[in-house]
Amino acid sequence: MSLRRTALLLIILAIACNVADVHHASSSATQRAINRTQRIPVPADVLGFTPGDDRKLASWNQVLTYFDKLAQTSDRVKFETLGKSTMGRPFVMATISAPENLARLEEYKSIQAQLADPRQLGPNPAQRAAQLIARGKTIVLITCGIHSTEVGSYLSSMLIAHRLASSDEPEIQNILKNTIILLVPSLNPDGVDIVKEWYDKTLGTPYEGTEPPQLYHKYTGHDNNRDWYAFTQEETKITVAKIHNVWHPQIVHDIHQQGAFGSRLFLPPYMQPVEPNVPKQIVAGYTELGNWMAKEMRAQGFEGITTNSTYDAWSPSRAYSHYHGGVRMLSETASCKIATPITIKFEELRSREGYDPQKESANFGPVWRGGEWRLRDITKYMTTAAFLLLKHAADNREIWVRRFYEIGRDAVKPSSAGELFGFTISSTPDAGRLLKILQFAGVQIEALPGTKKGETSDESFYVPLSQPYGRFAKALLESQHYPDLRDGTGHPIAPYDVTAHSLQLLMGVKVEPVFRAPRTIGAIDIRSELIASVSADSAPRAPAKTAIFKSQVPTIDEGWTRWVFENNGRDYAPLTDAAVRSGNLKDRYDAVVIPDQPPRATLAGYRAGSMPPEYTGGLGPEGVKSLREFVEAGGRLVCLNRASDFAIEQFKLPLKNVVGGLPRTDFYVPGSILRIELDTSNPLAEGMPKESIAWAEDSPVFEVTAKKDGSAISPDAVHVIARYQMNSNPLLSGWLLGGDRIKGKAALVEVTFGKGRIILFGFRPQYRGQSLATYPLFFNAISGR
Repeated sequence: MSLRRTALLLIILAIACNVADVHHASSSATQRAINRTQRIPVPADVLGFTPGDDRKLASWNQVLTYFDKLAQTSDRVKFETLGKSTMGRPFVMATISAPENLARLEEYKSIQAQLADPRQLGPNPAQRAAQLIARGKTIVLITCGIHSTEVGSYLSSMLIAHRLASSDEPEIQNILKNTIILLVPSLNPDGVDIVKEWYDKTLGTPYEGTEPPQLYHKYTGHDNNRDWYAFTQEETKITVAKIHNVWHPQIVHDIHQQGAFGSRLFLPPYMQPVEPNVPKQIVAGYTELGNWMAKEMRAQGFEGITTNSTYDAWSPSRAYSHYHGGVRMLSETASCKIATPITIKFEELRSREGYDPQKESANFGPVWRGGEWRLRDITKYMTTAAFLLLKHAADNREIWVRRFYEIGRDAVKPSSAGELFGFTISSTPDAGRLLKILQFAGVQIEALPGTKKGETSDESFYVPLSQPYGRFAKALLESQHYPDLRDGTGHPIAPYDVTAHSLQLLMGVKVEPVFRAPRTIGAIDIRSELIASVSADSAPRAPAKTAIFKSQVPTIDEGWTRWVFENNGRDYAPLTDAAVRSGNLKDRYDAVVIPDQPPRATLAGYRAGSMPPEYTGGLGPEGVKSLREFVEAGGRLVCLNRASDFAIEQFKLPLKNVVGGLPRTDFYVPGSILRIELDTSNPLAEGMPKESIAWAEDSPVFEVTAKKDGSAISPDAVHVIARYQMNSNPLLSGWLLGGDRIKGKAALVEVTFGKGRIILFGFRPQYRGQSLATYPLFFNAISGR
């Protein structure tokens, strides 16, 4: 055989062997994928159904069981309990990444901590940062289920986790290699069961798909997503302390649902305004990522997608990560009736701020023509968006890690002459609470020399701006100036939530900006609990003499009122519609509190036919008669915010709400802090300064009028405790239109009624557990000062 022929045969044999090797490798990879898929359970193995199936919800125990089995069978998943929810359920997180990354989690935490605070990087920070950026991963926190009637997200968490744990697709392998995913199946485990139990109870009845007649978070209901700077709730504290402050994620994907009759999906960028302390890199990050995700989903055929509409980035109450180096990617998918399909006609679609769902525009489209909308549609939109976000996070790993470092680098730059250096905080009774909040969020606080050596009560404190989370502190320690935003007709454009978050005003703490660094005596470290738990006394207690009215229509303010009582060691009893109607209240209680709620909901409750009969009817005339008898017999009726309108109407009080019914162009106060002046000679204002604050949001403003027909109450029976000053701007922080209309008008009044009193707050004195400055007014009203 010639040398040429021999060489040719050897080449052919080599090619054949190589093909065989490739085939064998391919077969082995395929077999590994098959083995992995067979070994790792799908959600249906545990739940008995696939998440997204019509009329099927999982219990929290089923969710825990599924994630536990996933972690046992996949080397890509670590599953752990981080704490206990408000009602004692396990609060959990799954960490998902490539096995080699999971083996080095402490190293990646250390990288994140150093990049978050470049002061740790040594004498050559740029060089050290470059080394860490090259090694770091994109940390993505995915949070689900904070609003428990938005069931798609906690169900989707299992679909997302299964694909990440089992798939050998190149795209998934890239995600696992370049990211570390922190997946929280629910930020409100208690609500998972509250909603499921009600949904299952009403399944197959005319009330299928209604919301439960109780708050789906024990205290805060929907407001559990308004707690990301006050840190009042257990779930918030766990998430911040055990996840955010440990991992410093560059991206937080917060999965929500919205109403059924608008867009099918919202993605950032957010509409204006953006809170001025949000770093420019954060705005650039959520704009780039949101627009890219929307573009990709549209290319895949998804319809009804909007950006730059409806939701703003104003308040840190919803966006802890925006002040801690991480982009918050809110997604809002259209809802059905919990897990029950709905059919929507095209003409039923309604506009929300920034888009019209019936017309394609630069930030909306393609148009969804209506039709059936099911839970499966919701989970499809959610999971598709989540995997696109993870793809971007993986493909752009270095960009995300570098951007995170640049935010920290800019934050620690020293202030220059003439610039704001920081804030001093004077010691007051509630300053400690404010200091604990700041330090819990990672803010560095330094002590100033005390005016009396050794007496901490006379010390003051300094919060420098040049530190990693100085912008978070600044957002809470300064007054907000919300822009006067109007539409084409001159009507104010409503903020998504509220316009003020000045904790120093809400808490009555003296804070001053400083423009040169003061001399300090070192950093302080507050080790005590953020909020001390009130331990239950084992000794028998006398029955509570204060009742908190609990309407059949759940109201968030009622939950906050209970929370404030319990966290201030105050006893109370819940008082239902039926209990009020039964009468003889004075035999049991000295005071009854009616929390903030529209008067109609208090009086009439759910309308007939909308809920089971036992939940309809409200107080009704019989309940009003019982409350009247209670006050006439010497009881105190304390009405908060809109509940005051209920009392004025039903008791025919000689008062008028001077802003009631005014168009927003004439008067508008969408969650702002206003200045009030107190009559400190009145026992209700005992212990209060002459000037204080009022949290105003859909709030009445009172004016004394002539005696009303059918009423025995004279205007002389009305005593003004707090009023808006005549000669100064009422606005302290936020947004107020038509402020001149309320100058000199009353914000808090007491009416003598028979042997008792009716006390009307034209504001929320216990607002979201934050307005410590007005707690004394509230407690004085209850205790009968």
